[in-house]
Amino acid sequence: MSLASFGLAVEGRVYTWLRVLADRRSTLPPHLITGQRGEDVAFFYLRGLGYTVVARRWRAARMRGDLDLVAWDGETLVIVEVKTRTAHDMAAAEVEVDEHKRRQLRKMAAVYKSRLPEAHRAAVRVRFDVVAVYLLGSGTEVEVIRDAFPLVAARPKRGWGWR
Repeated sequence: MSLASFGLAVEGRVYTWLRVLADRRSTLPPHLITGQRGEDVAFFYLRGLGYTVVARRWRAARMRGDLDLVAWDGETLVIVEVKTRTAHDMAAAEVEVDEHKRRQLRKMAAVYKSRLPEAHRAAVRVRFDVVAVYLLGSGTEVEVIRDAFPLVAARPKRGWGWR
């Protein structure tokens, strides 16, 4: 283990411990606390993979929702949607990113990208990753689905689709 990865592991453990203490006094509903813990796990996991996280829970004026994490993976701007579960349910966590949520993420990504310096904006590649975090009694499991869906939605077929 390198010194950098050791430091990141210690930082993650200390942060998690402090979060647990803060959550004891929180007035948030349990499902929101679980979601925040999952985002914390994803944040440290992605940093360990070499991502540079530049924003957490980024919001745009006059738009609903937020971007869980915004990061750079090399030259690629990555919009990360985190889905957290406390059990392996029938459906995987990443299935929850339906077409409605994808449209919302695409719009917010366009707003985020529009705030980058104009001279570099056109050259920036955008990718959408989904991070599934499972907070289980036996430990934590993390799965990163890189390039989970395209930047541009597929066009719907015309007609009844009987062809």
